Amino acid sequence: MHRRNFLFNTSAFLAGSALLPSSLRALAPSDRVNIAVIGVNGMGWSNLNALLKHPETNCVALCDVDETVLNKRAGELQQKTGKKPALYGDYRKLLENKDIDAVVIGTPDHWHCLQMVDAVSAGKDVYVEKPIGNSIAEIRAMVNAQERTGRVVQVGQWQRSMNHFNDAIAYVHSGKLGKVRLVKVWAYMGWMKPVPVAANAMPPAGVDYKTWLGPAQMREFNANRFHFNFRWFWDYAGGLMTDWGVHLIDYALYGMKASNPKSVVAAGGKFAYPDDAAETPDTLTALYEFDDFNMQWEHATGINGGPYGRDHGIAFIGNNGTLVLDRGGWEVIAEKDKMEPISRIKANDNGLDKHTKNWLEVIKSRKLTDLHCDIRTGANVATNAQMGNIAFRTGERIYYRPYEGKFDNKKANAFITPEYHNNYKLPK
Repeated sequence: MHRRNFLFNTSAFLAGSALLPSSLRALAPSDRVNIAVIGVNGMGWSNLNALLKHPETNCVALCDVDETVLNKRAGELQQKTGKKPALYGDYRKLLENKDIDAVVIGTPDHWHCLQMVDAVSAGKDVYVEKPIGNSIAEIRAMVNAQERTGRVVQVGQWQRSMNHFNDAIAYVHSGKLGKVRLVKVWAYMGWMKPVPVAANAMPPAGVDYKTWLGPAQMREFNANRFHFNFRWFWDYAGGLMTDWGVHLIDYALYGMKASNPKSVVAAGGKFAYPDDAAETPDTLTALYEFDDFNMQWEHATGINGGPYGRDHGIAFIGNNGTLVLDRGGWEVIAEKDKMEPISRIKANDNGLDKHTKNWLEVIKSRKLTDLHCDIRTGANVATNAQMGNIAFRTGERIYYRPYEGKFDNKKANAFITPEYHNNYKLPK
């Protein structure tokens, strides 16, 4: 029996442990999951802190291409746990460590595919940040790798673990809203300021910039493209559409039990900050056509006043009423004389804590159907987000042919498979 599973599933252990708060349970080494984190500057670090709240987590290694960040996080981790983790600059060396059971991938989007595929191929379970890939071909490769290896892969769409999100979707599925013809999804990010233009420069001391680029095109180092702001450059990510859109469109698709749209058209541009350094649009509207409803995505930077007075959310607009859902709660706005309204029901739990706990539980049980956001769920929404960006970049209405896995448009199909650089190869 694998050491992770030893004792955990026995009735005696469960009966005894249930008498103690989780924070006080003394876990045998065989019950602990040895975790490593690849990319520890942003969400990788947030994910680890959530995991450390669960007593079965044992973080044994950290990896980052920025030595300053790596050493800082190692010191913080040692203060939290009293243990010094092994440190790596190359994730491939980390994956050779047989003591590591599972890895958290918190690197920029353009690295997710290679690292996730390599991790499951090395026998590791994976928690991978959203969006799972930076192209449709990468998304497919990641799904294939999980299916080939059978590893436990949780996608970091932590809203899938929140009570009020799932309660709201259950209400949508009840049919009380009547026929839902339109779903609006939006992210108005007032906190986002212009990315100031900066000159190219030498990478900071301790940064392995060549490794950071990985399969992306070779360019001179520019601080605007590094760390958090990588999100706004096509080489590494897809802007707000893939950053926030993946979280929110996920629930639109979940509520409508939908997968691929028939067509997508999008329009927008750099209307708020036309002269800043970012490449991705700061203002975008995308319209997705499904068989019996439309889904509309909107995003805008520098503005907080989104639909229904919320800076982000999902609105299921039915004949009887509209359900408005966001991270803070949900409510139903009734059509006159057609149904009773529902006052706002507020969120009451921590999605990230529950999401990481769910991953740990499935690592032990090996019941992949218990995952709150498995690889196929992450793939469905990531593909839809990519379609929205592809429609914007082609400037045309694009029609998807799911059984062929491509569009009816040559320009759109050119965006399906990325060109890998620097001797990296897209996984087959």
